[in-house]
Amino acid sequence: MSHILFDFFGTLVDYDDGHARAPVRTAAFVSSLGQPMSADEFTARWDEVWMAWEARCAPTRLEFSMLDVARSFLPSASPDEISAFVSVYIAEWNAGVRYLPGLYELLLSLSQRHRLAVVSNTHEPDLVPFHLAAMGVAGLVETVVTSVEVGVRKPSPEIYSSALGRLGIPASSAVFVGDNPSADYFGPLAAGMRAAFLIDPAARHTAVPPAHRLSSVFDLPSVLA
Repeated sequence: MSHILFDFFGTLVDYDDGHARAPVRTAAFVSSLGQPMSADEFTARWDEVWMAWEARCAPTRLEFSMLDVARSFLPSASPDEISAFVSVYIAEWNAGVRYLPGLYELLLSLSQRHRLAVVSNTHEPDLVPFHLAAMGVAGLVETVVTSVEVGVRKPSPEIYSSALGRLGIPASSAVFVGDNPSADYFGPLAAGMRAAFLIDPAARHTAVPPAHRLSSVFDLPSVLA
């Protein structure tokens, strides 16, 4: 096994699984465009538009982008205003992302024996590379494959094959590590990867064999050994 493919959110970082908790600056930006609203009003309206996109795309696993949602939310805004809106919102959403102490040392150690990649579902193509750079680990990761770039989300087979194609390896040369059973365990195995490991600290996912469940990503070296 020469490669380790990692999920990102919930695996290499902790994060709040939802929208920005207090989008005060985003609401102020929208208000500056002539649509006055409070942070709570923004969240309610944003959730409504977001869930409409989820309902549209989830059955086919097609991925949508933050720009898609922003255009639906602000239909009369200019392209520059849409881009600025997304930047403000992402900055506030990032407040819920928490870096894991010791991750650099873990990935550095793993990179001595394996080539590393990240395969992540995300609605913003620059988001994962931004965080990898901010954590100082971008140089340890050979490639980053995101659902918004491929056009489909995990566990669609295309996203795994895209990652394997970029790396130039067969599926049997890789293992996958993540925190979602469908996207990060059963999906990679169905794609032909040698093994997958699920981060499951509460041991909730009993369909995954105990030997393939991790309390955190920091358990990985011991199970690989």
